Amino acid sequence: MTNDSKATHGREPLPEAARLRRHVEFLAAEPRSRLRAPRAMQRAEAYVHDELTAAGWLVERQPFDARWQIGSTDRHGHRALALKPRLHRRLRGANLIASLPGSGDGPAVLVGAHLDSVSGSPGADDNASGVAVLLETARLLSEAPVPPRVVLAVFDMEELGLIGARQAARELGRRGGVRGMICLESVGYFVDDPGTQRLPAGFERIFPEASDEARAGGHRGDFTLVVHRRSSAGAAEVWKRAAAAASPAVPGLLLRDPRPDGLLGLLIGLAVPPAGHLGRSDHAPFWNRGIPALMLTDTANFRNPHYHRSTDLPSTLDYERLATVTAATAATAVSWPDAGRTV
Repeated sequence: MTNDSKATHGREPLPEAARLRRHVEFLAAEPRSRLRAPRAMQRAEAYVHDELTAAGWLVERQPFDARWQIGSTDRHGHRALALKPRLHRRLRGANLIASLPGSGDGPAVLVGAHLDSVSGSPGADDNASGVAVLLETARLLSEAPVPPRVVLAVFDMEELGLIGARQAARELGRRGGVRGMICLESVGYFVDDPGTQRLPAGFERIFPEASDEARAGGHRGDFTLVVHRRSSAGAAEVWKRAAAAASPAVPGLLLRDPRPDGLLGLLIGLAVPPAGHLGRSDHAPFWNRGIPALMLTDTANFRNPHYHRSTDLPSTLDYERLATVTAATAATAVSWPDAGRTV
């Protein structure tokens, strides 16, 4: 059924698995990095810019020049931010920030995903899947009768240590323009076989409820992990319900990070590694600035054997369930509840 026929029958537009696959196949044709594969990164950035513009969004390219940043390496084989610290003397990159005409100037919900991949990996799951969901969310929201107050952000240099997200959080936070943030981080890999979902060392002791839920499900990698804090607990519930109501349904496993927003939460994460795993993507700079945020993820290296490898290819993803992730993300973005409120 076409979008026009849906509109004729008064139905809300639905995400399309075929569109998601097309986005991933284009973006994950080769590794993309501002430092190691600049032409591929420019090609990917131009694609995202054109897709957002075609969907009716106003897109601003925001270059940044970051100096003396503590981060990580994006070399092939890099496994986790905390394990590969690196001091970057200077990094030049750019984020894409998009909004809908007529959506107003008040605080917005931000939906973000990083565009870069590590060297040697085409990055279908990490993170063409997240960018594809963002692009399809853009199409859905552009068809709303009233433009929602939602901002989209495509971050640069996540694999170097969340560099682009740090810049965006600083700039948008300074303006007071973000009331909530949804981070799309490796969201397309699902597997139904028992024993396919691993947990970080020490996870069972610190997060017993989530561990029990994973165990009750046979440690199957068939869910989306929804990482939240107290300030975003209501939004996590909204996402879980929307994903359960979609077809195919995707279980949302809610995991509350007990740390507070702000600098104290960052310091605790450095001291307690299992908690630090929950800040391994672009939501963390927003948490650090006191902004409620969610991270949606298939748990990356704790499920996907292709993580940061040359085999992270479009053919490994589940596009029907990726469409459900999109529907739930769009629903949460337009109905983000007040901070700390469960619904």
